[in-house]
Amino acid sequence: MESNELPIIKFLHRPQLVRPRPIHLKFSWRLLKLRVDLYMDGGGIDSDGREFKNAQEMWREEVGEADPLKKSQWYSQGVGYWQGVEATMDGVMGGYANINEADIVASEAFLNTILSERFPNAGRGLNLVALDCGSGIGRISKNLLIKYFNEVDLLEPVAHFLDAARINLAPESLIVTEEHRAVNFFDVPLQEFTPVAERYDVIWVQWCIGHLSDDDFVSFFKRATVGLKRGGLFVLKENVARSGFVLDKEDKSVTRSHLYFKQLFKQCGLNIYRMKDQKGFPNGLFPVKMYALTGESSLRVGMPRSAKKLPNRPGII
Repeated sequence: MESNELPIIKFLHRPQLVRPRPIHLKFSWRLLKLRVDLYMDGGGIDSDGREFKNAQEMWREEVGEADPLKKSQWYSQGVGYWQGVEATMDGVMGGYANINEADIVASEAFLNTILSERFPNAGRGLNLVALDCGSGIGRISKNLLIKYFNEVDLLEPVAHFLDAARINLAPESLIVTEEHRAVNFFDVPLQEFTPVAERYDVIWVQWCIGHLSDDDFVSFFKRATVGLKRGGLFVLKENVARSGFVLDKEDKSVTRSHLYFKQLFKQCGLNIYRMKDQKGFPNGLFPVKMYALTGESSLRVGMPRSAKKLPNRPGII
């Protein structure tokens, strides 16, 4: 490990035998305190160590200004990276399949809080529907969403991941009743997807939004808002940079800071209803935050829809 006094930025504990380096498990950068102070929250770095004054400078270089060809190349390279990764738990998690349990446990606790406040009748005749964005091989759908939602749709642009998800979520592969099932498997990238109006109670977006440029980030959430039922929510679970942003040149993704996310949420017309930090991940990984987002006015954010709080339990196992 490099000395803290060296004025350079290095990976922490890079594994030598693991090739995949997914957006959600890429190693955290060692940002020296001096450099963090200088960056404030507008600047950032890329995986080659280059510094940017602000996000606009980085995006101009990466996707151009009103340059469809350059932006198309950005997305093609990102998908191309994942097309070279095995459709296995270890593959999609970059060799860190062992943190799956900690991830699911934290997500389930967060989801239960939301469901008990927003949908107190879940599991009691209320039909709930979720969309799993960047679903990969169906890891989150199978281990979490299918337990709480009657119908789950999956959105994933990498074809062999989606093929694996179909197998993993086949009825014979599940331990839930027939009232809970995976319905649609969309082979479409986030930046091109428009949901059916008012279909979803929860749209779950985990470890994939970093592949979208800022303008496509905003466009996606504005389009996807139409797909939420009344009272529905987004859940965004994502890596968070200490400040500014970190650009990965290899898989064409950006890890944004909390302040960066908040600025984008405002452009999307979204407010933070609930927020929680992921716990239990190994040292050396980016911090991870969970955001529950709503288009409701900020005056209502954080207030449960019903004063009657009931524990939400998946009555299907």
